[in-house]
Amino acid sequence: MSRAFLALIARDVALAARVGGGGGMAVFFFLTVVAIVPLGIGPDLALLGRIAPGLLWVALLLSSLLTLDRLFQADYEDGTLDILPMSALPLELTVCAKIVAHWLTTGLPLVVAAPLLGLLLNLDVAHFPPLLAAMLVGTPALSFLGAIGAALTVSVRRGGLLASLLVLPFYIPVLIFGVAAAGGAAAVPGAAHQGLLLLGAVTLVSLVVGPVASAAALRANMRT
Repeated sequence: MSRAFLALIARDVALAARVGGGGGMAVFFFLTVVAIVPLGIGPDLALLGRIAPGLLWVALLLSSLLTLDRLFQADYEDGTLDILPMSALPLELTVCAKIVAHWLTTGLPLVVAAPLLGLLLNLDVAHFPPLLAAMLVGTPALSFLGAIGAALTVSVRRGGLLASLLVLPFYIPVLIFGVAAAGGAAAVPGAAHQGLLLLGAVTLVSLVVGPVASAAALRANMRT
């Protein structure tokens, strides 16, 4: 079973690398948002440095929404999604493998790009470690929660926007705790540590809820 789980992850990663457009598009959008913000705020480097953690998290969150429809849409259209439930893996584990592959090809590149884009916002180098830690802990939650919206709208043509609207409210705790973990230390002593713990709790809950809810939504869509 573990071999099938890893094989499914490898398959989805290979398909994402071959087709392209997913992680690259998200990183390009991430760069675009970060580059535009200073034009609107002005050349105040001190202000940019203070708000950089929040801006990076907002830009990352919006970038991750762009690729939600890629989770299940292609497999639904070519019929693969009808065959996957017949495999040795339970559908919940199949969904979990696809979410992990989505994070590896979309979430992880965004995390790697965040410190480099932080330089454009005059982010203090001392904030890079907590920012990276917060994003590494929090971005899996974006994929697991986003999978629920992607599964609910898999049968809807061009349902990416609808999926984004459905999951955006559930992203708010990740955003709040992520910003606190990345930049809270400068405001309140211990806020960064507490924010990271709460962010980890959100990710663990999404790890349990995401695959179960997504599998239930896929089953409902495949019956119709």
